[in-house]
Amino acid sequence: MTRTDPLPLRPSRRTVLAGAGFAALATAVGGGAAFASDSGGDGGWPDAFALPDGFQPEGITIGRQPYAYCGSLVNGAVYRADLRTGRGRIVHAGAEGAATVGLKLDRDGLLYLAGRDAGTVRVVDARTGELVVTHQVAEGAGHFVNDGVLLGDRAWFTDSYDAVLYGVPRGGGRGRVRRLRLGGDWHQEPGAINANGVVSAPDGESLIVASSQPVGRLYRVDPRTGRAAALALRGVDDLLSADGLLRLGRTLYVVQNRLGVVSVLTLDAGATTAVLRRRISDPRFDTPTTAARHGDRLYVVNARFSTPPTPDTPYTVVSVPL
Repeated sequence: MTRTDPLPLRPSRRTVLAGAGFAALATAVGGGAAFASDSGGDGGWPDAFALPDGFQPEGITIGRQPYAYCGSLVNGAVYRADLRTGRGRIVHAGAEGAATVGLKLDRDGLLYLAGRDAGTVRVVDARTGELVVTHQVAEGAGHFVNDGVLLGDRAWFTDSYDAVLYGVPRGGGRGRVRRLRLGGDWHQEPGAINANGVVSAPDGESLIVASSQPVGRLYRVDPRTGRAAALALRGVDDLLSADGLLRLGRTLYVVQNRLGVVSVLTLDAGATTAVLRRRISDPRFDTPTTAARHGDRLYVVNARFSTPPTPDTPYTVVSVPL
């Protein structure tokens, strides 16, 4: 049963993304077979759906249509599920050595995929699964391209290991990549998961970036200059293990992966302060990482980072009321 929890939570250990081989997932998904959930939800729609065994999901995105897209850490594959039935299939097969962490679906049907330590943002046609373009946003070791948001003429992505945001052109073009160095109040902790989730601010011009470790913080970032201003938190000391972000108006949903909750905060108009209103928890959460919304439901990915991954490890997306 889903519940809200106003009580403080004990901190947990830092996020570590487990790796696995390409062959394991290739065996698990076997030619794009369809998978389904037998869970029943309100209105006849399932309140959970299964992903392919061994998939190792992290990110989720939902557009105007009732389809959820999830990415795989194993080989960068993308799975599409019909929220009305829970059934789905692999729509982008990925490639050996690739990964998909965060992903975002644009109105034109293009998917933007964060490529983790490959330092890439890949653009894929959601209808055909074809790779449109690959942007090499970072070179060498010490980078972890993690999550993204669509704002203006760019898709912006965080780097959890470097104090920089990457802006790639929308529309599938090969234009110049912007590399925006973070400054101002930004604090970079060596060896930790820093910048993680990112959304647009209520003003439609700025970005809100979550930093996960060792203290969970929120920053408002000017995409013209990179200047970061720390948000004042009210009702909570920090947002440890902050991962995916979702903003609906001035309500901000923060998925705290190792704590197994989604914190719900209210932003002021200038995104200078965030006030904790409640926490969403559910016994089905198993290291939730990211969330997306459709209608009055929040769809949450169970990454299961505390479970050693195998080709047979099951994974799910569960939904809870907003």
